[in-house]
Formats: sequence, structure tokens, C-alpha cells
Amino acid sequence: MDEKLLKEILEDLKLRQERSNTPVPVGISNRHIHFTKEDFKAVFGADAEPVLFRQLLQPGFYAANELVTIEGPNGSIKNVRMIGPYRPYTQVEVSLGDSSVLGLEPPIRDSGKIQNSPGVKVTGPKGSVTLKQGVILSKRHVHFHSKDAEAMKIKDGTEVRVLCGRGTDRETIYERVLCRVSEKFALELHLDVEEANAAGLRNGDGAFIV
Repeated sequence: MDEKLLKEILEDLKLRQERSNTPVPVGISNRHIHFTKEDFKAVFGADAEPVLFRQLLQPGFYAANELVTIEGPNGSIKNVRMIGPYRPYTQVEVSLGDSSVLGLEPPIRDSGKIQNSPGVKVTGPKGSVTLKQGVILSKRHVHFHSKDAEAMKIKDGTEVRVLCGRGTDRETIYERVLCRVSEKFALELHLDVEEANAAGLRNGDGAFIV
């Protein structure tokens, strides 16, 4: 065998081993909403501002006290929590089960890619807004800080296989997990509630790139 090829194979095997031994913390996303400032004011009042409920692992992100009701063609869901800070677009992230309750067929998308997605009515204590688009199923993804991505030789936008629930009766491998890399991120795997439940996961559990 060509020595160069052999070296590349051995380096690839070593990298795979290192990745598979490096735990990635799991963050479980329940249904939630991201607001523009304008839409937030419309449903919570002109003088309102988001109030911190708890900080999230991703720097600068937080769960807010503010809750809304979302309404689709077939039904509604109450107590959908806002995730701050404000965004340039209003986006609602739901699970597949939520979609059935609402009567919608949202696409699986990376956050922010809301083109040609269904809309929903959003109601708060001071008013309502009707979104023409913005309801998605979040594509499962891993946030990487740039240093973590460099160590694991991960590039932004690539997809990986992730092992969840290692050693349990619900051990699961998720394919096509999107990698998102930024100096503003912290290392974390994001799954929705249904994906996490399928693998028997809790927040903070370790998952592994394999």
C-alpha cells in the first residue's frame, strides 16, 4: 500500500477515535419562539422588554419569562416560551407532534431559513400577530466553538453522525447532524424533545461524534 495513503488512513482512524471519545453536551429544545422587537411589542405591549428566566449554554442566549399561545388551522398550543435576544425575524420552532396539533407541515430547517415555511397566529397578553411564515422543525445540529471545531477538524456546514445514549437500551445514532461553527458558540448538541426522548437523553448528557 502507498505510504502516503496508509498515513492518511491512520490519521483518519486516529481522528475518529478522538472524536468518539470526546463528549458533546446535549441541549434539549422544547417548542419556543424567537421574536423581532416589533412583534414582541405587538404581543406584550409597547413598554415591555423580555425578562430573564434563565441563561442558556450558548453565550448571549436566554430563556425569557414571556409565554405566548400559537394557533394553527387545527388547534393551539399555550405557554410557548420566548428565547432571547431579539432577532431580525420571528421564528417558531416546534416538534413533529406539535405540528399535528396545530395542523401544519413545517419543513426541517436550520435556524433562520424560514422561506416557504407555514405561518401561525401568535397571541400574548397585549395583542396578536399573524405570521405569514416562520414555523419550522429545527434541523438537529451541533454548535462548535472555533477551538473545538479546529481540534476535531470540523468545518461549518458539514454533517456528522452522532451517537446518543451510549451503553443504554436506547442507544441511537443520528445521521446528518449539521455542524455550526463560531467563536460565539459553546460546544453543544441541540435536539428537540422527541429526538432526545427517543434516545433517553437529559440535558447535559454526553453525545459522541462517530
